[in-house]
Order: sequence, then C-alpha cells, then structure tokens
Amino acid sequence: MATTEECRAALDKLSDTMASAEGDVRTAAALDRSLSCRVTDLDVTFTGRLRDGRIEVLDTLQGPPPDRAQIRLAMTGDDLVALVDGRLNFAKAWGSGRVRLEAGLRDLFRLRSLL
Repeated sequence: MATTEECRAALDKLSDTMASAEGDVRTAAALDRSLSCRVTDLDVTFTGRLRDGRIEVLDTLQGPPPDRAQIRLAMTGDDLVALVDGRLNFAKAWGSGRVRLEAGLRDLFRLRSLL
C-alpha cells in the first residue's frame, strides 16, 4: 500500500510532467481551478490548485475535504502512484470506477486531452 509521502511525491511528479508538456496537453493543464485528490485507502485528501500548468498542493488533510474543489479526484494510493508511473491507464481506470474524476462539464472537456 502506497504511503502518504509516496502519494505526495506522485502528485509532484505529475505536476512536473504537466509543466513540461506541450501542445494540447499544455493548453488543457493551463486551467486555474481548485483541486482535491482524495486517497481513499489512506483517508487523506491533498488540496490545492491547478494553475499555470502545475499542481500546487497547499494542504494535506485527514478525511474528506471540507470544501468542494472545482476538480475532484478520488482513488487508492496504489492507483495514484500507478497512474503517474504509467502503469495504469487513466481512461480504463476511470471507466471501471477505480478512479473518480468530478468537474464541471467545460473542465471535463478541456481535461480530456490529459487522459
């Protein structure tokens, strides 16, 4: 089972990957939105912002987030690490329910190129 530190490192790695992206991926990641990533098996939520093509983690909370972020992710720690490492396909994991992504319809359309 992935630890809180491994999940935070995975989010940092994802942020670095997004920041170095080009083309449609860079455009999709250029949103300025509040973001939460709930790691269900650890009962931890990372909160922050997606801004300028990077994920800025501002806080790590026990349990669910107190406020509803504009973009919300939920998954196990192992799935988060596997997604970032490229061992788990996001679209398949989302389609099977292993990963939950909630956002406004416009944001979902923009984010689809990241998937």
